[in-house]
Amino acid sequence: MWLNRSPAQTPSSSSPPPRDRPYSPATVSPRRSNHLTPNPLPQRPGLPSRASSLSLISNVSTENLHGPRRAPNGSSLKHELSISPSLNVSNPLEVLEGILGTSLRKDEDEDEGKRGRMKKAAPLEQVQDVDFGGLSLQEFAAQGRPARPSRPRTSTEAYVDSAHTISGFEKERDNFEELHRSILACDDVLKSVETYLMSFQKDLGTVSAEIETLQTRSTTLNTKMENRKRVEKVLGPAVEDVVLSPVVVKKINEGPIDEAWVKALDEVERRFRIIEGKSKDDKRILAADDLRPLLENLVNKAIERIRDYLVAQIKALRSPNMNAQIIQQQVLLKHKDVYPFLLRHQPQLAEDISQAYINTMRWYYLNNFTRYKASLDKLKIHIISAQEVIGSDESGKKSNAAANARIGSAPHDAFSLGRRMDTVKTHSHAALPSHIAEEDQSTHFLEVSFRSFNLALIDNASAEFSFLTEFFAKQGFHAITRRFNAIFSPTFELGQSLTRQLISDPNIDALGVLICVRLNQAFAFELQRRKVPAVEGYINGTNMLLWPRFQKNMDMHCESIRRAISSISGRSTSALALTSNAQGSTSTAPHPLTQRFANFTQAILALSSEAGDDEPVSNSLGRLRTDFEAFLAKMSKGVADARKRERFFANNYSLVLTIIGDTPGKLADEVRGHFEEMKETYSETR
Repeated sequence: MWLNRSPAQTPSSSSPPPRDRPYSPATVSPRRSNHLTPNPLPQRPGLPSRASSLSLISNVSTENLHGPRRAPNGSSLKHELSISPSLNVSNPLEVLEGILGTSLRKDEDEDEGKRGRMKKAAPLEQVQDVDFGGLSLQEFAAQGRPARPSRPRTSTEAYVDSAHTISGFEKERDNFEELHRSILACDDVLKSVETYLMSFQKDLGTVSAEIETLQTRSTTLNTKMENRKRVEKVLGPAVEDVVLSPVVVKKINEGPIDEAWVKALDEVERRFRIIEGKSKDDKRILAADDLRPLLENLVNKAIERIRDYLVAQIKALRSPNMNAQIIQQQVLLKHKDVYPFLLRHQPQLAEDISQAYINTMRWYYLNNFTRYKASLDKLKIHIISAQEVIGSDESGKKSNAAANARIGSAPHDAFSLGRRMDTVKTHSHAALPSHIAEEDQSTHFLEVSFRSFNLALIDNASAEFSFLTEFFAKQGFHAITRRFNAIFSPTFELGQSLTRQLISDPNIDALGVLICVRLNQAFAFELQRRKVPAVEGYINGTNMLLWPRFQKNMDMHCESIRRAISSISGRSTSALALTSNAQGSTSTAPHPLTQRFANFTQAILALSSEAGDDEPVSNSLGRLRTDFEAFLAKMSKGVADARKRERFFANNYSLVLTIIGDTPGKLADEVRGHFEEMKETYSETR
């Protein structure tokens, strides 16, 4: 931005120095001579107008420079010295000399002489431009200028500086004009910025007012919300108690009866109870009074649908080959809450439906078990007749075997347990299917039919009692028991009739009856484990049929032994003789009756290994043992030799001990101990 400082570029319009003080613009102040070089000053490239650093004229007026020129701000004295002095004005140097009392002409002449010599020594055109180093004029003047002498500046120096300033201004005139235009442009920009800021301030004021309005509205809304919360806290529960969703209403009226329907029914029941309670209070609520008729209509609709639903399921139970447990477990129990609802709102209707269910299930079980009993009746059963007792003779036994052969009965041992014990110890809970029973051609003992029928009966009774307990849970244990007995009474009678049929004459199978007793006890334990006390009456009734029959059969065996004793007289040739040869009276071998007695006793002891002391088995077995010992005593009288007689007793007791020796149980230990004592008694006397 700095221009060439050669005299040729000085404007011709610059004011000349005073005539009495010759001054050349090319004269350089001695203070700045150390910055000049012999080379001419090159022209310095100009800086952008907005980045100009002409700090010495920063306070110049912003008016148009093409108008009348104005002195730079702060340099009026220099400007006055640069123009011709007025004729009426005193010379300023003279005035200063008068004030200071010294002559300034000498110093000025010396300065003029020095400048003249410097002019001669260094022509103006040979002066090099100063390297400002990128600094502004003020910065360069402040940093690069040599220190001025401490003496006061003379008027000549001030005049020279003023001349230089005016000359520099003329040289930089174009730059100043460009700067002026830039400043005007900046003024325009600043005005637009000012306008924008004023508009922004206005908008900001509007926004501030709106924010204040929003704050006011927010405060109002917060207050309303707090009031609403307080009201809702008090009113909300009351409204919730009486409000019923349209979805629930539609579900009750039109939806299928499933788990969602049951949940909707519970919701209606809860609302109905609340409204009923509010209606009974002293403080009546009009909304509850208005809602009550509508809710009653909805309850009536629910009752109607429950009635139709339960009646349809009860009818399904009468379908052929229908498994009742499927309907009970998968349908009725799944929606068991519908019956308590019906019982609360329509007790008579609920009782009628309950009675319809009882009648249907009574027919269902009686019909199915009647068919099952008919299938079991087709099984072939071993009949133990009155001739197959311990004291029977060989001729009667052979005739009975011939009779069984004629009717196609399989051979069997009436006194040995054999594999019949498996029926008691088996862990299978499966009954004999009816179709297998109808097609089975083998012969079984009576306990097979007894076990199959009662096992099926116990399973069905347990399932039914469990269903009644869950479905009619609100009515108490006694009401459930009455319903159960009403359902199963005919079926229980059918089961007891089958038991009487199996154990009645002509069958005197004492072992079969005792096996049925043990099975019945196992059924009782299983019912206790399943917590089904309602079948206890049937179990006790069955026991009342079995125990007397067992004692009766045992008495028949005892009676047969007594008849055998009474039939012995002298040397009878009866089959009860010790042997069938001519020397029978001298034989000491065990009697065949002893074999039958030992096998029969071992079977009873094996079935009574876990029996209690209160059972009649011990007494019946004691009577049988007494009759057997009486028989041996009667038989021993036929032996004349005392030693043979003692050997005869020892051999018979040894056979009994051999057969019952490994039988477990308390009763077996007692019987075994008794026969060991008897054996030792006769062994010592030999």
